[in-house]
Amino acid sequence: MIDKATIWLVIGFLGQGFFFMRFVVQWIASERARKSIIPTAFWFFSIGGGLVLLIYAIYRQDPVFIAGQALGLVIYSRNIFFIVRERREAVAAK
Repeated sequence: MIDKATIWLVIGFLGQGFFFMRFVVQWIASERARKSIIPTAFWFFSIGGGLVLLIYAIYRQDPVFIAGQALGLVIYSRNIFFIVRERREAVAAK
């Protein structure tokens, strides 16, 4: 028999999976466009919030929260990379 804590852990990962998919969809769109298609401030707030929440999740020792925040930070960073690269290319083209 599966205990209550395990059931809630599975539910938590399922919820995190749904939440994370919105970033996957956005990430795919940015990869296809080869640039960030979301305002720059969104990504900086995402990195700030993601780092703070990751620290909190580690403190709480919550694997669902840790996985979600850590994976999100990869996507936020990748989009910042696209923004920086696009700006460098624009400056070089002038």
